This record gives sequence, structure tokens and C-alpha cells, in this order.
Amino acid sequence: MTQSTSGPADPPAAGTTGTRVLVELEDVNKHFGSFQALKDINLTIPERQVAIVLGPSGSGKSTLCRTINRLETIDEGGTIRIDGKPLPAEGKALARLRADVGMVFQSFNLFAHKSILENVTLGPIKVKGLKKAQAEKEAMELLERVGVAQQAKKMPAQLSGGQQQRVAIARALAMRPKVLLFDEPTSALDPEMVQEVLDVMVQLAREGMTMVVVTHEMGFARKAGDRVIFMDGGAVLEDTDPETFFTRPQHPRAKDFLGKILTH
Repeated sequence: MTQSTSGPADPPAAGTTGTRVLVELEDVNKHFGSFQALKDINLTIPERQVAIVLGPSGSGKSTLCRTINRLETIDEGGTIRIDGKPLPAEGKALARLRADVGMVFQSFNLFAHKSILENVTLGPIKVKGLKKAQAEKEAMELLERVGVAQQAKKMPAQLSGGQQQRVAIARALAMRPKVLLFDEPTSALDPEMVQEVLDVMVQLAREGMTMVVVTHEMGFARKAGDRVIFMDGGAVLEDTDPETFFTRPQHPRAKDFLGKILTH
């Protein structure tokens, strides 16, 4: 990947979905010993789509998310492609792939011994070869974008959970990814901090970022999602638009899930 000295690229127009497929899963299965966590997953996610992955605990949502940038390997015979290229097994090619596929975890995963600014600049400097001054300039722009620029010199422990998660989003964006994966990004937050993180994610969706979001936040799914992928037992049981899923779910398991979720 060539080094760029310009700032982050202008986002595509909101509300548009490209025809270019950025994520493709074909016949993907995943076993943990005798337990099958993913069963015959076939999905394509086009550019600028926000795909929401819903389902009960243990349904395979997080495992699916983690296979997309090979934090989890898949069984032989399946294929995952990112922007048309098969997922590399290891080495420098995998490191480049992970630069293209950013991930935001539920537990933030910031480096505790580095400042907020250092957390955001580390990847661009080490992986993409950006000069420190340029990396810091872009990092400050991203921290401003997610509303925590004034915290740049602090350490992660000095920030609230919501602020730390917004830093984690800025860190992922600093690599200029083609796709952002979110693995239950608000589940570790106190309720009053959830909205500040969701607001950043809604804005990213409006700006056209391609996103795969594992979440329990139904309001966000309806507001920001282009598509709902409902999983249970490691399989995709329903794959439709949010309005259809929330008002006219087809699969009995989806109806049962929504019945329990939406009545509380």
C-alpha cells in the first residue's frame, strides 16, 4: 500500500451503497473442537453498507466478526475475501489486511502505558510508515472528529469508558480502513456512556464507512443499519433490511428473539 501524505479521504455520499464487494464469505465454517460455532456462512458486504449482526448470546456473532480479519481462523474449504483478495494466512500480507479491516472491541484494548495520541499514531507510524508529525496531525483530526481531542495527552486510565471507546474508534480510523468491524462496542459501557459512542458510529454510517456491527443496540440497528443479519446456532437465519426485520421477521427464532428484546 502506498503511503499518502494527505489527510483522510473525503467520505462517499451518505445513503449510497456501492456495487464493489468489500467483504465476501463463502462456505465459512468454524469449529472449536467438536463445537461448530459457524455453519455454512455465505455473505457479501458491498462498499458503504452498514451490516448489523444480531442474535442471542452464543449465536456466533462475535466469531463471525473475528474471522473477517483472521483473529479466528476458519475451517478448510471456506474462503474469506477482502476487496477481492483472499484472506492471507500470516505474515506481512496479514498485517496489511488488518490495516484495511479495522476493528473496535468491546473492551477498548488501548495500550495502557501510552498516551491517547500515542495510541492513535502507533499504527500509522509502525505499519504505514507515516512520519510522526503527519501521523500526529491526522490523529488530532480524528480525535477531534470523535470528540476527545482535548484528552490527547492523557493516559487511557484517565478517561471514561465512553471516551476510551471513542479513542479506539479513532485509532481504527487512523489506519484508513476499507471496512470497520465493531464487536459489541458498547456492551462494556455504563448506560449513560453508550449514546456518545453510538453517536460517533451513526456519523460514520452517514459518511459512508463500510461497517459490520455486532450489537445489542436495537435503536442503533434501526437508525444506522442498511441490513440486519440475524444469527442463531452459528447460522444466518435471516438477512434483510432493518424495517422488514423489526416489523415482519420471517424466521420463528427471529420472532422469538425480538419478542423478548423489544418487550423490555
